[in-house]
Formats: sequence, structure tokens, C-alpha cells
Amino acid sequence: MLIGELFQNVPTLEPGAAPQLEVQSLAYDSRAVTPGTLFFAMQGEKEDGHAFIPRALESGAVAIVSERPAPEALKSQWVRVAKIRRALAEVSLNFFHQPDLSLQLAGVTGTSGKTTTVHLLHSIFETAGIMAGLFGSIEYRFAGQTRAAKNTTPESLDLLTYFNALREAGGKAVAMEVSSHALDQERVWGFRFKAAVFTNLAGDHLDYHGDFEHYFAAKRRLFEGLGAPPPELGVINLDDAWGAKLLEIPLSRLITYGVESNADYRVKQFTLGAGGIRAMLAAPGGKWEIESPLLGRGNLEDVLAAAATADGLGIPRENIQEGISRLRQIPGRFERIDEGQPFLIFVDYAHKNDALKNVLKTARPLARERVITVFGCGGDRDRTKRPLMGEAAGTLSDLVVLTSDNPRSEDPFSIMNDVMVGLQRAGKPYLAEVDRGTAIRKAVEQARAGDVVVIAGKGHETYQVLKDRTIPFDDREVTRAALRELGWGVSNAIP
Repeated sequence: MLIGELFQNVPTLEPGAAPQLEVQSLAYDSRAVTPGTLFFAMQGEKEDGHAFIPRALESGAVAIVSERPAPEALKSQWVRVAKIRRALAEVSLNFFHQPDLSLQLAGVTGTSGKTTTVHLLHSIFETAGIMAGLFGSIEYRFAGQTRAAKNTTPESLDLLTYFNALREAGGKAVAMEVSSHALDQERVWGFRFKAAVFTNLAGDHLDYHGDFEHYFAAKRRLFEGLGAPPPELGVINLDDAWGAKLLEIPLSRLITYGVESNADYRVKQFTLGAGGIRAMLAAPGGKWEIESPLLGRGNLEDVLAAAATADGLGIPRENIQEGISRLRQIPGRFERIDEGQPFLIFVDYAHKNDALKNVLKTARPLARERVITVFGCGGDRDRTKRPLMGEAAGTLSDLVVLTSDNPRSEDPFSIMNDVMVGLQRAGKPYLAEVDRGTAIRKAVEQARAGDVVVIAGKGHETYQVLKDRTIPFDDREVTRAALRELGWGVSNAIP
């Protein structure tokens, strides 16, 4: 494709590269450059793409896109833009001939519930016979491929590469998480969303956004339209006070959902038990019943969000009901670990105060005896939530085993000390063990028949990030190994 075609309708400050220059591929990572590549030099959080321009040119890059003025020697191979991520998205859309226009994009944003809602939507799409992609914090699924997620929302070039493959395979829809970081950094600039869903807003990422207002402003951008018209359908959680603030945005169609509020899609009655969720929904067009094997109040809200969105998109209700009932488990989301032990163990990704509260409230009705919680807080992240999480864990558990999560560059003992302030405020028994594997084993050793053990914070993750290295670590596998060492195993599984 000619560079002049790629930059059609894309603002440039210094279009130094010749419009007739032929471009074979796009890249923002110099390791992906091949002959004929247009290389986008971006300033990242840890690396500066400009430092890799010589490598990109050696590998065959035909031109460079940058926010900086062109060096004299590269003026004929340089395109200067005001916003590099906007340019990456717009050029990628042109390169792949706007695959977003061929797909129904359903974007889900919020602090908690994004992953579950997206998996539910994907299940509904597939049940309705609509080939769909799934993009979120656990994995990316498209065109028969599954890849482990690097970011909740990938860079625009990566997303559009996947969208293009999905479209070519016959795909018609996408269910995707849209993180506040992605919205703030404009990774989905110019994308046309069919539907946008808001789940809730709670304390998280304030180390990045600064305060709730800026955090919410990033979420809001999905509904206002980011370099593209606003989504045709907005789906808002009316139980959340921040959600109510989105109602002022003039959208073509706006529907609300809620468990407690008088929303368009609301719960008339429900039961939450060890077998899952059963709920009667009141909605436009009449009442209908939903059943899900997922557990707890938080998942009820996500089921309601997915049902409202799918109904708003015109998917038959029988497909919505079946799609929801088919989704039995989401990796690392209240995932049961069963080696035949006489107590329940669940692994969950909850690493925020509200998420931890919801998980422990889900666990409590399942416990005939105690709730034992293993958790820690990540390093290089918002310190203000640490004592809050400690207090939540202590208040809602009978025993807490405090440990390390992903300490990153911080001293794990220092992180744990921050958490202990809240734990001590709760006044419940707790143990402190910095080694996460040992902490999990201690919790399993403490558990007795009728207890529920919750191992929170890492969920689906298969690694632990330390100061000087990243090591393999999967809470689920470590827990299974601990159970087997203590004599449990599949041979004595409870029927």
C-alpha cells in the first residue's frame, strides 16, 4: 500500500516521506520490522522507540513515524505527527481497510466485572451462531486462535491485525475489555463500537490516573466516541453512582441495568447458591428467567450486563439464556480447585478492595465453618488500597494468610506492612508469610471440613514478578500440589 494512501485523512505535521513509497507492513516494535515496514517510534513507559530506529532501518524499514522533528539525514523517510498512538490507529485502520466496520464491537469498561461480562457475551454470540472474537485480560481468541493476553486491551495495530484475521475467517462480532489505560492512551482511537458497557467504578489505578475524576473521565471516553462516532448502544449499570453520570451523554440508544435500581433490565427475584445463579429478569418485552453456573452476587451483575447488552443487540433471548448457562467457568475467576478435599478452595483474580469484598461475600454462604483468605498486594501500584484490602480481608474472613503478590521493584515486607495496618484494624487472626507458595500451603494445612479457602490476587496468572526477575507461578497449580502433598488427590474426589 502506498504511504500516501495510508495517511489519507491522517493529520501530519511534516509528511517528509514520498507519497508513492510502498509499505508492506506496520510495526511499533523494531523486532517485528521486515523489509518494507513503516515503523512507528513510540515513547513507552520503559522503552523509547526512537532508540530502536537504527535497528528498524537495518531490518528494512522504509519510513519512520514520530512525534519528533525529522533528523536531517532521515527527512525523506520521516513522517511527523502530533499524536503517535492516534496515527498508529488511523494508519492501521487504513492498512487493514477498516475491519471494525465489518464487526459488531461490544466494548466493556469498568473496574470489576469486565472479564466475566466479555466471556458471557462471547458465549452468547457463539451460541447464536455468530463467530466472534474475545479480547481481555486472560486471553485473545480469534479465527480459531487463542493467545495469552499481554495487555487487557492491546495496541491498535495488534487489535486490528486480529480483527482482520477474524473478518477473513467469517467473524461478525467482537467482545472486548476496554481498560482505562487503553482509553487514556488512545489505543482504540477511531474504532467504531456498536455497543459500550459500563460495569462500575471503584478504587484502582489511581496511581496512574491520580484521582477518581480522571479515572472516570478515561472510562467516559468509550461512550463519547474516541476519534469516531459514539457507540450506537450504551449499556449502563444504574446501581453504580458513576454509571448514572453517563446517562447525560447523548447516545442513539441507552439502556440501563441493575440489581437494586429501577433500571430497564433489573432483577425481580434471584437465588445464589452452590449450584450457581437463578434469576428472574424484568426487561422491555416482559420477564424472562436466567440460570448460570457462575457463583455470587458479582457474577449476577455481570450476567445482567451481558443479557441486557445481547438483548439490546437483537440476539434472540433463547440464545442469550443458553449462552449464559453454557459458560461454566472463567480461568482464575472464583475458579474451584478440587482434589477431593473436604473443604472448598477457590482461586480468584481479585486484587482491588471492592473485588476482594465481593469475592469474600460470595464465599461466606458456601462455608459451613470458616473462610480462610490468602492474599497480598502488588508492588509499584496504588499504596492507598493496601490497608483497605487488609481491613476487608480481616473483616470478611475468619483467618487471613497475608503474603506476597507481584512485588515488582518494592520490598515485599514493606508492602505487607502497609496491608497489616488494615488487618490489625479488623482484629481477626492472621498469619504473615512472604513466600506465596508456603503461604498457600499453610492455608491448606489450616483448612478443615466445611471451610472455604479463597486464594486471591493472581487468578489466571502463571508468573510472579519479582524485583530482578519473573518466575513461573500459578496459584492453581501450587494449590493442587499442596493438596496432593497432604494426601488428597483425584482418586478420593467427592462425588
